[in-house]
Amino acid sequence: MKLILFANTDWYLYNFRRSLALGARSKGYDVLLVSPSGQYGKKLVDLGLRWIPAPMERDSLNPLREIALVYWLWRLVRAEQADVVHGFTIKSAIYGAIAARLGGAARVNAVAGLGYVFISNAPKAQILRPIVRSLMRVALGGSRARLVLQNEDDVGMFVRSGLASPDNIRLIPGSGVDCELFKPSKGAERKVFSVVLAARMLWDKGVREFVEAAELLRGEGRDIRFVLAGMPDPGNPATIPESVLQEWHSSGVVEWLGHVDNMPHLLASADIVTLPSYREGLPKSLIEAAACGRPLIATDVPGCRSVITDGVDGMLVRVRDSKGLASAIARLHDDPLLAQRLGDAARAKAIAEYDDRIIVHRTLAVYEELH
Repeated sequence: MKLILFANTDWYLYNFRRSLALGARSKGYDVLLVSPSGQYGKKLVDLGLRWIPAPMERDSLNPLREIALVYWLWRLVRAEQADVVHGFTIKSAIYGAIAARLGGAARVNAVAGLGYVFISNAPKAQILRPIVRSLMRVALGGSRARLVLQNEDDVGMFVRSGLASPDNIRLIPGSGVDCELFKPSKGAERKVFSVVLAARMLWDKGVREFVEAAELLRGEGRDIRFVLAGMPDPGNPATIPESVLQEWHSSGVVEWLGHVDNMPHLLASADIVTLPSYREGLPKSLIEAAACGRPLIATDVPGCRSVITDGVDGMLVRVRDSKGLASAIARLHDDPLLAQRLGDAARAKAIAEYDDRIIVHRTLAVYEELH
């Protein structure tokens, strides 16, 4: 089977779909990865995978440029004689599906969260929303299409809105995590209690609320280290300017590490990992932290509440509530036995439900449905 994996960044393909590409190749698939050019394309090639750059600008709204991209994808599908095109994130899923439909290939569309167009109330997002909905109906329809969603909330939303038929939807929880790489750090010494938020530096990841919680707890005199790990995303309208992140870092209220290569070490060495996001598909940083046996705190929103059962393997707080976030952090700071119990349960759940071998197997089964 010839398979094209299409995403809006090579970073996404490398960090989120590397296991899928390698797993498909090991099963005899002919796999081609496609994304805009970046520093991770070479890393994919170094793994022995085929990758090519796409003439795509993530934030472009130029109709001619977007039509040219779909035409380029259609020619690629035809040239590769692809059997399945799997697109990730809304824009790539729509364009990849349209090109696949025109080129006679089956379509698998993975939408991990609704993204800026559906979350934001900014004028730009409100203008784009009906256009995107119409395109999604075209892209997701038909017997040779499958929509892969990561949580039950999104399944309900897509069905209620008429964007996809229940028969075409497959629920697969995330992109998986290597539970042998992400694991508890035995005997790690933590000199200062630390709380980590690892994500792209976007406002809708709850970064502002994290900083406000840090200010509140510092005001109480608590000796807690608050760490932000991740870079701004200039292609996303919700990106946080680097100048703002530098200002927070300089003030001492939080530490901004920027890009972190060794995520297993960072997460395993944290006392708490949090993600006060406004909405998610299925947040990989929380799943990786769970595999590391860390207690989790996140917002009670779609995606996050699929990973966390409140009081069992983590804690859920209200969205946009910095005081509630601060209170949850303080509770785990004061109760190490509770933190240990939540972390142990999170690790067990990660192994049982989110191990990347499970996710790859279920995704390949979707391809086989369409072949």
